Amino acid sequence: MDRTQGRTEQHEQPTGGSAPAAPTAPATPGTPAAAGPARVVSLTAGGFALTVNPVDGSEIEPLRPGTEPALPAKRDAAARAARTAAARPPALPGPAALVRPLQAREEERERLVRLLGRGRSVRLTGPSGSGRSTLLDAVADRCAGLAPDGVVRLSGFGQQQPGELLHALYATVYEAERERPGRIELLARVREIGAVVLLDDLEMGGTALDELMRATPECAYLLAATPDTRAPSDDSHIEEVFLGGLGKADCLELLEAGVGRPLTDEESAWAGDLRFASEGLPLRFVQAAALLRQRDELNHSDEDDEEEEPGVFEERPRDAVHVPLPTLAEGAAPAELLASRVSESARAALRIACALGGELPHHAHLPALVGDTHADTAVAELLACGLLTPVGTRYRLAAGVARQLEEVGYGDTASEEARTAARHYAWWTGHASVVPERVAAEADAVLAALAGADVVAAVLLARTAAPAFAASLHWEAWERVLRSGAEAARKAGEVAEQAYFHHELGVLALCEERLDRARAELETSIGLRGALADKRGTVAGRRALALVVDRETAGAAVSPPLRLEAPAPGAPAAAPEAVTVATPTTPTTPAERGAAAPRVAPSPSPASSASSASSTASAPDSRAASEASTTRVPPVAPAAAPAVPVSAEAVTRMTPVVPVTARSETPTTLSEVFEDAFPLDPKPAPPTAPRPTAAPAPAPGRRRLVLLAGAGALAVVALGTVVSLALSSSDSGPPAQGPAVTSTPTVTAPDPTVANSGNDPAPEPPVSAPPTATPEPGQSAAPTPGRSPVRTPSRRPSSTPPNSAPPTAVSPSPTGAQPTPTVTETVTPSPSATTTQTGTTTPAGSPATGG
Repeated sequence: MDRTQGRTEQHEQPTGGSAPAAPTAPATPGTPAAAGPARVVSLTAGGFALTVNPVDGSEIEPLRPGTEPALPAKRDAAARAARTAAARPPALPGPAALVRPLQAREEERERLVRLLGRGRSVRLTGPSGSGRSTLLDAVADRCAGLAPDGVVRLSGFGQQQPGELLHALYATVYEAERERPGRIELLARVREIGAVVLLDDLEMGGTALDELMRATPECAYLLAATPDTRAPSDDSHIEEVFLGGLGKADCLELLEAGVGRPLTDEESAWAGDLRFASEGLPLRFVQAAALLRQRDELNHSDEDDEEEEPGVFEERPRDAVHVPLPTLAEGAAPAELLASRVSESARAALRIACALGGELPHHAHLPALVGDTHADTAVAELLACGLLTPVGTRYRLAAGVARQLEEVGYGDTASEEARTAARHYAWWTGHASVVPERVAAEADAVLAALAGADVVAAVLLARTAAPAFAASLHWEAWERVLRSGAEAARKAGEVAEQAYFHHELGVLALCEERLDRARAELETSIGLRGALADKRGTVAGRRALALVVDRETAGAAVSPPLRLEAPAPGAPAAAPEAVTVATPTTPTTPAERGAAAPRVAPSPSPASSASSASSTASAPDSRAASEASTTRVPPVAPAAAPAVPVSAEAVTRMTPVVPVTARSETPTTLSEVFEDAFPLDPKPAPPTAPRPTAAPAPAPGRRRLVLLAGAGALAVVALGTVVSLALSSSDSGPPAQGPAVTSTPTVTAPDPTVANSGNDPAPEPPVSAPPTATPEPGQSAAPTPGRSPVRTPSRRPSSTPPNSAPPTAVSPSPTGAQPTPTVTETVTPSPSATTTQTGTTTPAGSPATGG
């Protein structure tokens, strides 16, 4: 295909693409290999060798040593001229288009050439249809010899970031086929370019435009933009030139040149009103000239029409009909009237352009899309009417034309037209005779068809167009078609195609050093291909993922070391993360030992006092060892406190992110953290003391009180030990100087009165027992102090008659009162006297009587 009137397209190859054709893979539905041999292209992308494989997915690997590309050389003048000619819109079949003269723009042209000759960058601002592209063509002819690298024409339509523009500038100036440099190398190469860059249809501004100009300091830019485009920054130093409308005389001259004859008075008055309504935009007068030409044809004003019979080969009426001048409203919005008077093929092309968002396909595609073998001439017809405007190497609907046509019904069949265009491009992009550069020139129409197609056609088109965009180094279009294809494959349920698109997105992100995105896309692709048991695709994905891991490992930042000192002053008490603080296990100075909280021991009982006293008195070293084994973690001292020397054993202080229990302050020790998380006592913990702001020196009075309390506790323990030893030694026999006690005690009745506990310490006995009177018969005296209060010498029944008075215990009283006759089982020991079985009392030192 791509043949028009016997001419072969420049980029067409009859036998294949730019790379040798690979062996034909088995034809599978949904793969481009079914249309012909797979087109495999090898590229160099930064530090990687990229092989674009349309069947299984692109393969990427690091460049081997010795295979790095050499430094690219700049193109000479002849190569630049050929490149500039290829960047122009293609020649159209049919009659030659009228050359539009440059009306009243000499002053602006001279000013632009003068500023560019000084190395200044200029922003040419004008509304759509003001003739900016025509003025850029005139400036390009005058600036051919100003810069060492000549004049470079670029299109900024649809470009919001400077990356693709820098790559386009690099490919235009340098001879680097099948090579896309990395960002660092790209910036180094474009910095050496010295050229006059004419950037038409600019759509970016601000910081993005500043980045573009900083990357190319040796270039002078002429930026053509509309007033609604974002303005450059204040420090960009770009000159502003505004392009307004034409005057009345210039408008009449342009209209006469378009009609090809002088204007009548009626037409001149109509042109004056149109100039006032359109503010003198040249595009409106180009369209007005087309309306007048169509009116002349309909009115049979040409002299040649009298010699020929009308209506034989042309769709014109036989009877002459007078067509009046268009109204002022029709002149201001002439798209509907102009479209109604063109051929049917031209109207079908307009419907396709409306369905593709204003993009008109290449004229070679119109015969297949319209169904007319002569539909390729419709582009020249529409261009002469002013309904099309050139944008780079293609044509689009002029400003406002698409809206005017959609209002009259040209957009009603947009979905059907987009589906037809998508199926046509899916076949064309996958054909082996179409080179990737030709597909890249049709990128906007392909993407527009992809956006308006159904999911099945979208998947097929994305599958065939993605490898072509990758091989042509048009990677912005490659990414857009991959994302659209992945979404369409997800909706259509094509898991294999979805895995292919995610794999390609991962490879693209890896080439652009976006490692996070590359890892996510490749892991998704590997998972989908693993579910399909696609071994070859899984291996390719894992190889690419291994490169991502290597890049991440090589570029990973070293983690900061742990801090071994206290936080800086002013830091928050509860840090969001744990901090490792080295703390000595034992206090190192007397001040620190005094500042530590003392342990409060419970009061010892007589039963356990002996064991605790022996362990305290006999093993002081074991206590020190036990204290050393239990590490105390003091709170972190502020910056004013002296630095604590780091011991051999460091303790990690952990700070919880969210405290478990409500505390007045953040816990500072590991035990407090564990008490908060795992409380041992269900009762609420007592409030802790407020955290000291500084480490004060211990008060001497407080230390003295603590020592006195400890000494008192030791005295009580020692006294209890002596009493216990005395009681235990008196069980074997009475003391030498104590009173005699009969072997048979007096039986006493049980008394419900509760006696003192046997664990209480006994009072210290007096040095000598005072003389006491002999008790009366029937009375009982206190037992011998050598006996235990709760034990009796014998359990034999007493022989005392029942009518006798019950014996009572005699307790010493400090006031000397008589003992009360209260029967008790346990009596207070007294050394004064003892009670025998017969009721007689034996004084101390006399022999006891037997019974």
